[in-house]
Amino acid sequence: MAQSSRYSNERVEKILAEMVQVLESNQTPTDLSLMVLGNMVTNLLNTSVAPAQRHAMARSFADALQASVRDDKAH
Repeated sequence: MAQSSRYSNERVEKILAEMVQVLESNQTPTDLSLMVLGNMVTNLLNTSVAPAQRHAMARSFADALQASVRDDKAH
């Protein structure tokens, strides 16, 4: 998601690598990985964001996700 962040790239990449390692170690197929990650996002929004801000933050997240998906043919 191409957006400036208050977090360093190194910190983001370290956490991402750890999450990928967990999914790979469980031989998690893509659809299940997406379900788990989606549930994690939902849980974060519902437990860490004020109710009045949840829909706006979910929309912002969804928009950023859409913008980050490439249209190339590579898998």
